[in-house]
Formats: sequence, C-alpha cells, structure tokens
Amino acid sequence: MALASKKPTAIMSSSSSSLPPQLILTQDELKKIAAYKAVEFVESNMVLGLGTGSTAKHAIDRIGELLKQGKLTNIIGIPTSTKTHEQALSLNIPLSDIDTHPVLDLAIDGADEVDPDMNLVKGRGGSLLREKMIEGCCKKFVVIVDESKLVDYVGGSGLALPVEVVPFCWKFTANKLEELFCDAGCVARLRINADGNKNAPYVTDNGNYIIDLYFKKDIGDLKAAGDAMLRFAGVVEHGMFIDMATTLIVASEMGVTVRHK
Repeated sequence: MALASKKPTAIMSSSSSSLPPQLILTQDELKKIAAYKAVEFVESNMVLGLGTGSTAKHAIDRIGELLKQGKLTNIIGIPTSTKTHEQALSLNIPLSDIDTHPVLDLAIDGADEVDPDMNLVKGRGGSLLREKMIEGCCKKFVVIVDESKLVDYVGGSGLALPVEVVPFCWKFTANKLEELFCDAGCVARLRINADGNKNAPYVTDNGNYIIDLYFKKDIGDLKAAGDAMLRFAGVVEHGMFIDMATTLIVASEMGVTVRHK
C-alpha cells in the first residue's frame, strides 16, 4: 500500500543551553540531563503521567527526590507500566489511574524516534498501549531524548516500529501488516522475550504480543498509516504517537535544546 507523504510543519519555538566543557558524555548521562530538564516543568499539586524506559526512569527518580526534599508536594503519579508502577512505589510517589484522574496536567516520557514534526515512535520497551492512553489525556506531554533518537522520518533509524496485537492468530496479523507496507520494504517480526527463549513471545502488561515492523523506506502519511493498521481486527495499538508531543527536550554534547509545538 502506497501512502502519500506528509509535508513537515514548523516547530513554533525553541531554546537551548550549553553544557560546561567536560569529558565525552555517555548516552545514559545525556538521558539523565534531558530528564532532569523535563522535571523543571513539574509543579506541586500536579497529576503526572509517568513514562516507561531508561530515560523516563531518570525523571521519576528526580521527582521522587524532590518529593523527599519537600521541594514538590501533593504530586499524584499515573504510571504507564507495571515496571514504572513499582519504581514509583519504591520512591513513595502517590499513585492513581486515569479512571480517577481522566485529565492529567503533564506527562514525561522518552521516545525511540522523533521526526522533524515531533511525531514519535514508542513501544520498544513494550508499554505503548498504556503510554498512549495516559499521554493522550494530558494537557502537556514533555518528551525527553538524547540526540541519537532524532530521525529524518518515522522508521528512519532502521529499528522497530512496534504494534501491539492480540495473540490469537498473530501470524495472520503480522502478514497483513507486512503486506500493508510492502512498498516500504516492510519486514514484520514477532518480538521474543529478552531471555532469548525463541519459543517464548514477549507478552505486554496487557497480555498481548508485539509485532515489530522494520522499514527500508519512508511510509509516508503517518495518520493514514496508523488508521490503516488499526482497521485490522487483530491490532490493538501501534507505536506511532502523532501530534501528541507538546515539548521536546534533546540532550547532546552541544547542550540541551527545548522545542515547543
């Protein structure tokens, strides 16, 4: 299926700050810098969406630290995964859910890819469904990445675009997804557990499987692509977060850049 390309839209504003000269920073150190910058947007009395992954982990650690110090008060966290739930509990961050708090003040999370329009690929950590549910109902969504996550187009890293699917007849669903994006050279693969057991598919917090899609070319219009995937009955959700990010924080050796939609 060939999908028409989408013209980029301008990012409305940006600012940057330089880092002091020092030794070359590791990727994890850059993630931590971006995460700490994102927490500057957090204020007392907020309901926060707490993301999942190595970058979001730094932000949650920082929120827990500020609560312990009394610099933040009356924070309620809404975790996007079981792993994040456990981390937040260990830091004594009060937790709730979107049944109780259907509108969030702010969400902070990382991303696997960010295109020039601030569209995202998420879900390589396996939590894309809950992330999209929670981050889709917040007033502000702050995305934190290091510069390695910036791509020219969605799928441009050559790494996976995750799609959460029901286990029933997953091969049928995988074949339909591969056929949908045949013009982009798509290859669909079932995600396997990290323990390396090839007979054990990765299972999400929701009891589903993940099909990872790999592209050789730009898939074009992202909204059309997403809508087409969701029309397959076996697809639960895809990992493209289109027009959801309101603020992007990028840490690089040159400093920290903040962009706003």
